[in-house]
Amino acid sequence: MRLARRMSRLGTETAFEVLARARMLEAEGMDVVHLEIGEPDYDTPENVVRAGVDALGGGFTHYGPSPGLPDVRARIAQEIADTRGISVSGDNVVVTPGGKPIMFFVLLALAEHGDEVLYPNPGFPIYESMINFAGAEAVPMPLREDRDFNVDVDEVAEQITPATKLMIINSPNNPCGSVMGREELRALAELAVERDVLVLADEIYSRFLFEGEHHSITAFPGMTERTIILDGFSKTYAMTGWRLGFGVMPLELVEPISRLITNSVSCTASFTQMAAIEALDGPQDDAYGMVAEFKRRRDLIVNGLNAIPGIRCPMPKGAFYVFPNVEGTGLSSAEFADRLLQEAGVACLSGESFGEYGKGHVRFSFANSAENIQKALGRIAGFVVKAP
Repeated sequence: MRLARRMSRLGTETAFEVLARARMLEAEGMDVVHLEIGEPDYDTPENVVRAGVDALGGGFTHYGPSPGLPDVRARIAQEIADTRGISVSGDNVVVTPGGKPIMFFVLLALAEHGDEVLYPNPGFPIYESMINFAGAEAVPMPLREDRDFNVDVDEVAEQITPATKLMIINSPNNPCGSVMGREELRALAELAVERDVLVLADEIYSRFLFEGEHHSITAFPGMTERTIILDGFSKTYAMTGWRLGFGVMPLELVEPISRLITNSVSCTASFTQMAAIEALDGPQDDAYGMVAEFKRRRDLIVNGLNAIPGIRCPMPKGAFYVFPNVEGTGLSSAEFADRLLQEAGVACLSGESFGEYGKGHVRFSFANSAENIQKALGRIAGFVVKAP
């Protein structure tokens, strides 16, 4: 079978590949601690599940409008306006089956051959994959450990050219857990306005903050009309399997993005959208409790990793990942991750999975119990001693 040439430009998400390998090892009898997948280990709150079931019983089993149900779009807009301090309406919202379609559709609608798109590196691998698939040139914005895995605004200014169409930012960041400060975002906003660059702001981890508060680039002058916010319910409400995300964007983009939805998935499931209203309107105890528990796990894994010779682990401020430097072990990050799974039964991801600037690091997700994290730390320590 001869695939289209564009398929050679399409990457993947290594987390799912490593998860499959880990499952195979488990089927062969190995006990594996899963620190590879970026999914909360909590169930969806009961009130949200009930709302979804009630919606099914209430007839929300049919096609809906491609950009989403009007009441749902309006409720999401209210939430974004309240939390970001900006003026948007339901007309600015597009609801999608998960957050990835916002990346995909925005890039298909905006980027083409001859355009350049800036993206964080290390960063979520689908950014680079989708930029390449759209035919544009992917330009990495390096996130370096000595800058707490945040961009150098002066370096970004030098990277912007007349061909730059879009800049992707992600805060809190996957895989590094870094959080962009208000002044850093202000400087990037001024650059975007001055150079006429659009921004895709991936804010899916906005509620997973362990220090400080979340700032959105949309709050700065001139940015609501040139920014697409990507957010969703998968992380905050442990709804990964519900496939429910959204974009908040300038009105000019809503129609073309909706047309892409019509041509691909038709619409997002209606009953899941009704559950989204309950997620936002209902009690938030489960969501905040999960973040508090994740903060405890963060402290546990960071302190444990830093106690292992050859590993240096910065303290992430958000999301639920750590991105330690493992160069001191004498192993490359790819070898470290591969052997740690095969020899010690701990699944993680190599830094290269998130781009060239991830070399020398690995990513551990601490979306697992404290007991399992402690077990993993013991195994990692034993592996490091024996590995060389």
